[in-house]
Amino acid sequence: MRIVQVNKFFYLKGGSEAYLFSLRDGLQNAGIESAEFAMTSPKNLPSDWARFFTEEVDYNTTSFAEKIRFAGKIIYSFEARKKIGALLDAFNPDIVHLHIFQHQLSASILPEIKKRNIPVVYTAHDLKSICPNYKMLSRGRICERCRGHRYYHCLTSRCVKGSYLKSGINMVEMYFHLWMKYYDLIDLIITPSRFYREKLVTFRFPADRVVHVPNFVDEDRFAPHYQHGDSFVYLGRLSEEKGILTLVRAMKKVPAGKLVIIGSGPLEARVREEIAGAGLNNIELVGRQSGTRLRRYLQNTMFSIIPSEWYENGPISLLEAFACGKPVIGADIGGIPEHIDDQVNGLIFRPGDPADLAEKINMLLQRPDRIITMGKAARRTAEKTYGRRRHLEAVLRIYNRLLHGNQSDAGSA
Repeated sequence: MRIVQVNKFFYLKGGSEAYLFSLRDGLQNAGIESAEFAMTSPKNLPSDWARFFTEEVDYNTTSFAEKIRFAGKIIYSFEARKKIGALLDAFNPDIVHLHIFQHQLSASILPEIKKRNIPVVYTAHDLKSICPNYKMLSRGRICERCRGHRYYHCLTSRCVKGSYLKSGINMVEMYFHLWMKYYDLIDLIITPSRFYREKLVTFRFPADRVVHVPNFVDEDRFAPHYQHGDSFVYLGRLSEEKGILTLVRAMKKVPAGKLVIIGSGPLEARVREEIAGAGLNNIELVGRQSGTRLRRYLQNTMFSIIPSEWYENGPISLLEAFACGKPVIGADIGGIPEHIDDQVNGLIFRPGDPADLAEKINMLLQRPDRIITMGKAARRTAEKTYGRRRHLEAVLRIYNRLLHGNQSDAGSA
């Protein structure tokens, strides 16, 4: 079997890329041949197929002319369509697996794939297929007003970075996709959480075209370590929807222990100001970490915190903490609570509520024996539900289903 994996970034930018590389490696170990399609970037990992990658698109450019040119690519990229066609002819795949392809690569690649009668599966790492700004978050609050294809709300509410221009481009993109019926060219959609499957079916897609397959973690790579130091961690992007400011504010009511913040993002300066303004000395920012250093932080911590305030999907950081034998305190929103068995392998708190989060942090800090007990339960969950082999078997069943036309297992895999 030969698979093309499509993702606009080909370096470790976030959880979706971590998943992409783990999936690719797992499939290759199972004897599946893979090719990749992405943008060029000096940050990219090596690829034998990089000659087919498209021009890097940076929407943060300061050039007005470049902004206008790149805006056009959001709607339709002639370059991406041409280059993926060349890749498909050179590699001759059995399946194309899409990940995050909208904007920089654009949906223009879909007709090029389907005219060759190649089955397409799409893993919905975010909500872009039903929400113009990916997040169902507008001005810091959950928003579902675009339900029923009412994408004009993106413009009127300036949902994309508070900009009428950027919001208008995203609105036009969504209407163009709808008019061209691009998403009808996708044979099957995978959602890492049941929550996302419910949203996609409720908003747009037939139930028999959306299947839930949880994300996975390589439990051998993240070995458990039940002993710990005096710190706990936040691992993720420093951005509004991640609830990082709620976490910092909760730390005002946490007299013991230390929070280690692992990651970077647009709110980093604001986070530092909040820490300094409150005179907090129980928080350390260590920036982005990966590989051995990241595993060391996770293995030595007491527990991990996911304070998200948007519809989180199936966080890889949660699964990595579980694999390391660490409980997780997670917000009761999106797909997070379906991963955490409250009081067993972690705790659930009300999203956006610093007082409730502080209470849950203090609850664990006062019971170090419980941290170990819950950590062992977390490791068992990682092995039983989110193991690498189980996930790869589910993905291969989906690939075979597409190749052989068996849709009987739609809904779960």
